[in-house]
Amino acid sequence: MNVSKKKIKFATRLLLGICWWLCVLPLSLQAAPSLPCSPLSALLPMPNEVEVWAEKAPFRLTEETAIVTQLPADEFCVKELQRLLNEQMQRDVPVAQGRKHSASMVELVLDASVEGKEHYILEVTKKKLSIKASTKAGLYYGVKTLEQILLGDVCRTEKGEVAALRVDDAPRFPRRALMLDPARHFYPVEDVKFFIEQMARYKYNVLQLHLTDDQGWRVEIESHPELTRLGGFCTPKAKGSENGFYTQQQLKEIIAYAAQRNVEVVPELDVPGHTTAIVGVFPELKCAHWQKEKHESGLPYRYMLCAANEQVYALYDDIIREVAALFPSQHIHLGGDESIIEKNWSLCPRCQELKKKLGYREDRQLMNEFFRRILTSVRKYGKQATLWCELDNIYMPANEYLFDYPKDVTLVTWRMGLTPKCIELTAAHGHDLLMAPGEYAYLDYPQLKGDLPEFNNWGMPITTLEKAYEFDPGYGLPEAEQRHIVGVMGTLWAEAMQDINRVTYMTYPRGLALAEAGWTQMAHRGWKSFCRRMYPNLLHLMKQGVSVRVPFEVVPR
Repeated sequence: MNVSKKKIKFATRLLLGICWWLCVLPLSLQAAPSLPCSPLSALLPMPNEVEVWAEKAPFRLTEETAIVTQLPADEFCVKELQRLLNEQMQRDVPVAQGRKHSASMVELVLDASVEGKEHYILEVTKKKLSIKASTKAGLYYGVKTLEQILLGDVCRTEKGEVAALRVDDAPRFPRRALMLDPARHFYPVEDVKFFIEQMARYKYNVLQLHLTDDQGWRVEIESHPELTRLGGFCTPKAKGSENGFYTQQQLKEIIAYAAQRNVEVVPELDVPGHTTAIVGVFPELKCAHWQKEKHESGLPYRYMLCAANEQVYALYDDIIREVAALFPSQHIHLGGDESIIEKNWSLCPRCQELKKKLGYREDRQLMNEFFRRILTSVRKYGKQATLWCELDNIYMPANEYLFDYPKDVTLVTWRMGLTPKCIELTAAHGHDLLMAPGEYAYLDYPQLKGDLPEFNNWGMPITTLEKAYEFDPGYGLPEAEQRHIVGVMGTLWAEAMQDINRVTYMTYPRGLALAEAGWTQMAHRGWKSFCRRMYPNLLHLMKQGVSVRVPFEVVPR
């Protein structure tokens, strides 16, 4: 029998995790004896308004119970509702489409009076379980919340009952994202779908796919097939995940799968740095002083696209045209980070001539011209750009933007320690800001000293579960000073993530903490409450075959 080391490691972690649950869960329940039979015990993220009517009779599923809805019976949220009632309560509940049902009923209603795209109202009485929203996204989130109520309230669930309650819930921020990095290690389509399934469970609604970097080009461009034929296989001798790419048809499949679960897929094409893969295919795109040197494939932090080369802009117009047509999202992320200007544009005679022509004093000002040209294509094809927020210094003190970001660009804060300055500058300049500060939201960082990643670790700092949970995306500022903050993003840079098991291990449970940061108002959040609500969710993820890190360090002792 041939069993891979990777599978053995995963099975070992899974068995250890199960053993942990058998030992730890009773301890946690001793600390909070009411939790096993509480409808609140697995709610994650915590809804912003919950009222439990303990004195009222619960709703009971019977053989006469039906799902009453105006939606088609094969609508995704309807099928999801049927699935969870079957899995959690062992009831096959039929759909009584468009008609009143005299017996007890589960109601799934599109109601225009429920304001907000993701706002839902879940109400349970003795006679009816009702989920209302103005959109299918809202209904889907109501179903997900019901799933967590059934998961946590095991005493009633086993009896076919749901506690009487009302949940009136909507997110704190409109964008709640996770970033997956198939550029460094390639993940097959089914693995990406698996990742989407789990993130949607916790009300994330954006998946950013980091599709290009030094190590690989992962998106098919039909007008330039050599990009994936060569750029998707930058490491010819590699065995496995370093190589591969997504066809446009495969990406359409991922996008459709995500859309069913209210997840928007945003492509990222990193420029002008992190471009070793593309200049390996088209060496003429490099700055002039690199042309005589042998190209080093996959080498990070070396090559940039030449700012003074018309071929760069012609090629990226083709790329952006196809990517814009492929992805329904209004957003295209174009990177803009970690550009080694001093080793590229500063030494390139063509770039220096362009700098002189434009009257610039500093080399970094060439970023203005580069993105003016690139963003012309983005706007031409009906999209908006997102960029990593770079300041004039990578550490404090930093005083201003690296360059003059256009007003229609969304910025993402990421460098550790620079977020307060990014909040200040984006507010002053009128930019939307997505929050992904490294000290809270970099999920590739180890979770404890000595913990994974166990290879290719360049000395990453530690981000514990408790540290991740401390994240307030508004940084405690008055509401007026954080109105331009549009959401949060957890990033999963994949230099040390060879497969999807490693990805989910690094994501959960910290991804649960970030999900609550993006959805739940600070007044309804609490570390001790989160820890208790985390336990049944981690167990449920393990039952779904998800590799998770068991947070031994937060177990009550």
